Amino acid sequence: MKLIRFGELNNEKPGVQLADTTKIDVSEFGEDYTEQFFETDGLNRLEKWLNENQSSCKVLPENTRLGSPIARPSKLVCVGLNYAKHAAESGMDLPKEPVLFFKATSSIVGPYDTVVIPKGSTKTDWEVELAVVIGKKASYVSESEALDYVAGYVLHNDVSERAFQLEREGQWVKGKSCDTFAPLGPFLATKDEVKDPNNLHLWLKLNGKTMQDSTTSDLVFNIQEVVSYISQFMTLLPGDVISTGTPFGVGLGLKPPLYLKQGDVMELGVEGLGISKQEVVAYENL
Repeated sequence: MKLIRFGELNNEKPGVQLADTTKIDVSEFGEDYTEQFFETDGLNRLEKWLNENQSSCKVLPENTRLGSPIARPSKLVCVGLNYAKHAAESGMDLPKEPVLFFKATSSIVGPYDTVVIPKGSTKTDWEVELAVVIGKKASYVSESEALDYVAGYVLHNDVSERAFQLEREGQWVKGKSCDTFAPLGPFLATKDEVKDPNNLHLWLKLNGKTMQDSTTSDLVFNIQEVVSYISQFMTLLPGDVISTGTPFGVGLGLKPPLYLKQGDVMELGVEGLGISKQEVVAYENL
């Protein structure tokens, strides 16, 4: 299945994208895509419900706004420097263990929403990433069992303000958590739709020019390793999101560096997970 959420920001309703890309309203199912939904076998229950009720579901108009395909999770955990060439372009050593940081869940927006360059920003950057959605509570999970805890996968643009992240005191989180810095979607693809998450093409274009073009086969730590590793340090709850890192080609790594400005358009995709697109607006122009 492909799960979507649609409607006004912070008031989204659950939906499903069908195989022919038609989008339908499944509000009558009675549940949003929350922690409780995933924890209580929601995917299987929704599939059974659709078998009986799909024909009566309302078809959504083409211009319907899409939100994040999951309701606000308890955590959005990110893995930094998880592609060797990205570590090199960032001027950092290849990590011996996954580098972890958080993005505030208040940064989550829909796949086609505007990305806002925050107040005082001079170095807002782009990062296409494959994100993993957890399907059941995971603590001290082995690598061999890790995929059993995955509900599905989603496209993520890990927008980052490099001055806030790297030049200010403290951890990376404040350069990662500004409002609109986590566009998710357009849909969550359940794991049965993704044969091998460790071999997916991912890319990003800025104003039509390809900036990032790689595959998840270049991950330093693959999906199983990342899920297992994080679960050694914290309990992952159903609906939590793990963003697995970005390949080379970010603005920070260019010579000279290039950062987002008013009017820029980012378009990005991961194989099997659709395409998202965000226009950039400066905070001062809101």
